Amino acid sequence: MSRTGECIRNTKETQIEVSINLDGSGKSEINTGIGFFDHMLTNFARHGLFDLVVKVTGDLYVDCHHSIEDTGIAIGIAIRKALGDKKSIRRYGNVILPMDESLVLCALDLSGRPYLVFNAEFTTDRVGYFDTEMVKEFFHAVTYSVGMNLHIKMLESGNNHHMIEGIFKAFSKALDQATMTDERITDVLSTKGTL
Repeated sequence: MSRTGECIRNTKETQIEVSINLDGSGKSEINTGIGFFDHMLTNFARHGLFDLVVKVTGDLYVDCHHSIEDTGIAIGIAIRKALGDKKSIRRYGNVILPMDESLVLCALDLSGRPYLVFNAEFTTDRVGYFDTEMVKEFFHAVTYSVGMNLHIKMLESGNNHHMIEGIFKAFSKALDQATMTDERITDVLSTKGTL
């Protein structure tokens, strides 16, 4: 079975097309108009081994907020669709990932119950044309669109580029773990019988 999902989201602020294949090889085609964000999403696809297409036209003359947040919503919807009924998935994923001097913990549960705990403080306002405060906003949008419990904690800080890249890579590795199927799980991994 193909585990793919798509989302087309058009508002007065952004026009977004996203597609994801959870069983891909890390190929990506990313164009958000924000270079650093493109770099982060490319890393997300490559290190999670997801095939990802993201095309965004946004109101960047205002700032980067709408483009990044709405992309998070669209990616989350695409992931949720790709997961389908969540039958046989491992559900949980976690990783502690180093990025040079920075170290980040990411743990998630594809429970259907959205909740974000985000503990990372940045020392610069921007990396390129990407506002650092948008890291939390992006993951908040993804969390609520997928319906996942997500914890991100910066264990060792450092260069802001490294910190953010570490977060995106850690999220991709944890999500890859959680979305993997396990033949021992014949239904969904829950005593409730649903996720």
